[in-house]
Amino acid sequence: MTIYQNIDKNRQETFLVMLGFTAVVCLVSWFIGEYYFQGSGYFMTGIALIFSGISSFVSYYFSDSIVLSISGAVKANPVIHRDLLNLVQNMSIASGIKMPRVYLIDDTAMNAFATGRDQDHSVIVFTTGIVSSLEKRELEGVVAHEMSHIGNQDILLMSIVSVLVGTVTLLSDWFTRGALYGGGRKRSNSNNEGSGIIFLIGIVLILLSPLIATLIKLAIGRNREYLADSTAALITRYPLGLANALRKLAGDNEILEAANGATAHLYIKSPIRGEAAGFFANMFNTHPPIEDRIRRLENM
Repeated sequence: MTIYQNIDKNRQETFLVMLGFTAVVCLVSWFIGEYYFQGSGYFMTGIALIFSGISSFVSYYFSDSIVLSISGAVKANPVIHRDLLNLVQNMSIASGIKMPRVYLIDDTAMNAFATGRDQDHSVIVFTTGIVSSLEKRELEGVVAHEMSHIGNQDILLMSIVSVLVGTVTLLSDWFTRGALYGGGRKRSNSNNEGSGIIFLIGIVLILLSPLIATLIKLAIGRNREYLADSTAALITRYPLGLANALRKLAGDNEILEAANGATAHLYIKSPIRGEAAGFFANMFNTHPPIEDRIRRLENM
């Protein structure tokens, strides 16, 4: 599969998954509206979407400062880190993306991530370990990968997805608590068998929705990693640079102290140790299997 085919495939998959995610939010809010406020399903759906939109904006606007603070990253020194800054500037020119700010985390573990709300407020963060351990062409691949996240607006997408997951979880929790304490209104046509089955399906969907939402979020994140890999190969015109970097990252077993569950999805390699392998286990991982990413890059 060519680089262009990889990019098109991953964009299409992400669009379809996001469409499904929006459908889940709409269905859950509609059933809750029908359960608590008979005939108000569409009104509840509108409220849920408006709430998600406002929350996404707030989360997106402050995402860079929050993540930098959590990670303990400091701004790159223009003298000490001149080579790294030149490398980022070269990739900025090659990709047509505005030069991001560059920060570093003082840690020997090898990793990197991008954050920021748009190209004018973007940041790429490297650990000192990845800067000192990779060769120039390998580090170019990592920089291009993170630049791709910025150019592909992955930061915006994942901010929206995270808020949607939170919205679904809140709706499910609200419904569950209300149902346990006897809340909600019985529908006037509850004796209709067909309507009862549909409503039962809705209740099951609401109860399972936090798990479904989380799985969708992880699936979107994995697709965006594949897309960033493909776009990075397009920028550098050298897929093996990133492939070799990922191979070294796979062999690095050091724990990145600054990372946590809230920021794990941002990194080029999952900083969480012990992510399981296998088809069903991969569904719960924040990143696709690194061996699969290397194989795709090598096949380009």
